[in-house]
Amino acid sequence: MLVGHTPFLLFTREPSDMVAPGSVTSRLGSVFPFLLVLVDLQYEGAECGVNADVEKHLELGKKLLAAGQLADALSQFHAAVDGDPDNYIAYYRRATVFLAMGKSKAALPDLTKVIQLKMDFTAARLQRGHLLLKQGKLDEAEDDFKKVLKSNPSENEEKEAQSQLIKSDEMQRLRSQALNAFGSGDYTAAIAFLDKILEVCVWDAELRELRAECFIKEGEPRKAISDLKAASKLKNDNTEAFYKISTLYYQLGDHELSLSEVRECLKLDQDHKRCFAHYKQVKKLNKLIESAEGLIRDGRYTDATSKYESVMKTEPNIAEYTIRSKERICHCFSKDEKPVEAIRVCSEVLQMEPDNVNALKDRAEAYLIEEMYDEAIQDYETAQEHNENDQQIREGLEKAQRLLKQSQKRDYYKILGVKRNAKKQEIIKAYRKLALQWHPDNFQNEEEKKKAEKKFIDIAAAKEVLSDPEMRKKFDDGEDPLDAESQQGGGGNPFHRSWNSWQGFNPFSSGGPFRFKFHFN
Repeated sequence: MLVGHTPFLLFTREPSDMVAPGSVTSRLGSVFPFLLVLVDLQYEGAECGVNADVEKHLELGKKLLAAGQLADALSQFHAAVDGDPDNYIAYYRRATVFLAMGKSKAALPDLTKVIQLKMDFTAARLQRGHLLLKQGKLDEAEDDFKKVLKSNPSENEEKEAQSQLIKSDEMQRLRSQALNAFGSGDYTAAIAFLDKILEVCVWDAELRELRAECFIKEGEPRKAISDLKAASKLKNDNTEAFYKISTLYYQLGDHELSLSEVRECLKLDQDHKRCFAHYKQVKKLNKLIESAEGLIRDGRYTDATSKYESVMKTEPNIAEYTIRSKERICHCFSKDEKPVEAIRVCSEVLQMEPDNVNALKDRAEAYLIEEMYDEAIQDYETAQEHNENDQQIREGLEKAQRLLKQSQKRDYYKILGVKRNAKKQEIIKAYRKLALQWHPDNFQNEEEKKKAEKKFIDIAAAKEVLSDPEMRKKFDDGEDPLDAESQQGGGGNPFHRSWNSWQGFNPFSSGGPFRFKFHFN
């Protein structure tokens, strides 16, 4: 007998006429194939055991739920359950709020309690069956759907139960096929079956772990990580999932994420042997890499190189760490102006990864120091193909092109016979030696004297440019500070004058006015 007014939620397959878009029930409808709609049914007060306080909490909770104030509604239904532990309506309402909040695990015990208190409550049983289906508990779900059909359901409930039974049978068949394919080593087929199952059984942790194993076998670790992360949330204390995620990140060369995940494993079980052993290895490697990067930031490239060599020794079995270490060593050699070593190591990296932009940039810089401009241009152009918006690549390419053009004219480094990274002392020393060698007074033959004068003027010009930091920087950037054409209408080359204007200069002075003249017999 129905008396009084006790509102509760009912399933329907036709929400469009009853639910406002964006409402709580609308959001529930996007999660479940059937929808929960607020209606009023009359129940005998004695049957529900409703007292005035409980009724007040239920009514207020209903209004808050309809307004989308889920946390406040949940508090009211908690109070209703506490006030009357045998009130199945209170449990059902609370389950509804849990579902609206995305807390299906919390909703399931409440739905079970509803069914225990009122066996013929088909709406609760139908909803529990659907949750069990999503969790992959197919046998339990089928049992609920079959009992709904035997309990004199409404037309909509009967259709829903039959539809879910058909779906559950299909999932049973697909799971059997997936397990057979996995057992026979046909991981591609297993993945295809599992994809279909997990569209329905979205909360099945075991099936996600199985698909993760298939992805690992198929060489797709990142997809495996995605499934394992879901499984770690779906199953409590899932240390195995955290361990596998950590090892996969480690194999991918992502030591920081690997360390983070293995720590999660140890939070759950600090005595987990495999997690602890893996933790020690990752922590050691992580410390070495952090130290090396700190040394690079400080410009201590030799020490950083040594650290990265230690990284390769610490983890010799995973190629990713060898490649990344060599990439950074290549960078250190390039920045430390050790072009021969940089070119060698960068080339090793590029043999393994031809499109490694960092190695291409660093090798190009080393080629510039070695005055191998064509090779530098080629590396910069290859790097630009893979990262066309990199300003450093664009500037490097422009510089290499200027230096190539410049090298076809007068190269002050070549005149003095020094490297582009030569120190000022080396430049002065080379200049003094050549100035003494090519001083025109050393030559009696008129032709030889003219040749010596020209050579001597070039030597003096080279010394003037390369010993002046500002002029040298211009030259290094591809601009000849003594070239009238390069200076865009400047006043010509002051060194291009007759030998007589250089009479009396001292090649052994460090600069300044010329003081005396050498005479050689």
